[in-house]
Amino acid sequence: MATILVVEDEYAISQVLKVYLQKVSYDVTQCFNGGQALDMFREIQPDLVLLDIMLPEKNGWSILKEIRELSTCPVIMLTALGEVNYRLEGFDHGADDYIVKPFIADEVVARVRAVLRRAEGSTDSSVIKRYGSLTIDSKAHRVFLGEEEIVLTPRDLSVLMFLADHPNQTFTRDQLIDQVWGWEYEGSDRAVDLAIKRLRRALKEWDGAEGEIKTLRGLGYQLSVQKK
Repeated sequence: MATILVVEDEYAISQVLKVYLQKVSYDVTQCFNGGQALDMFREIQPDLVLLDIMLPEKNGWSILKEIRELSTCPVIMLTALGEVNYRLEGFDHGADDYIVKPFIADEVVARVRAVLRRAEGSTDSSVIKRYGSLTIDSKAHRVFLGEEEIVLTPRDLSVLMFLADHPNQTFTRDQLIDQVWGWEYEGSDRAVDLAIKRLRRALKEWDGAEGEIKTLRGLGYQLSVQKK
């Protein structure tokens, strides 16, 4: 049973989410104050966080940043701020999804399921792929550059694993959204660009002679690697 931490200061909204999530057998813990969210996160170590942005004492952006310093736990932002630039900011900060209020509770449950599936699953769960000093362990969901582990968000890890499963193949933004974000995603395709930007930053020490994430103008992205 997955544990969901709901960080939402509006009691009525939090209760609706709790009821709907418990109905499909998730274990739900509620937090109503941003100042207490990180302590509660450390205490229960949830499988996913539903995180409001406008909270008392500490806002959701600050909490997301602190969570990302500790963990790759999936985080779905909940907010009334629905403009595209806010959504992009959320993805750039490492959010895995972004749901705008008012929302339908059943949709939130569907997105929770989808994000948890992406965090738990992979296209090839039994193979360890090595491209020079870069090692991608799809079964353990871990990435190493040499001896150093590279910590990625579940969404960014899914992007990297998908590209690694298809080396030297080019994928458009729409294809990556279909494969990684899923059919239910309704945000901007800029989220793909931001994920690639974060991956390049995380892999900046990777020897370019071994491989790189390439942009093919007008075509898309690929994990370009040296063929053995």
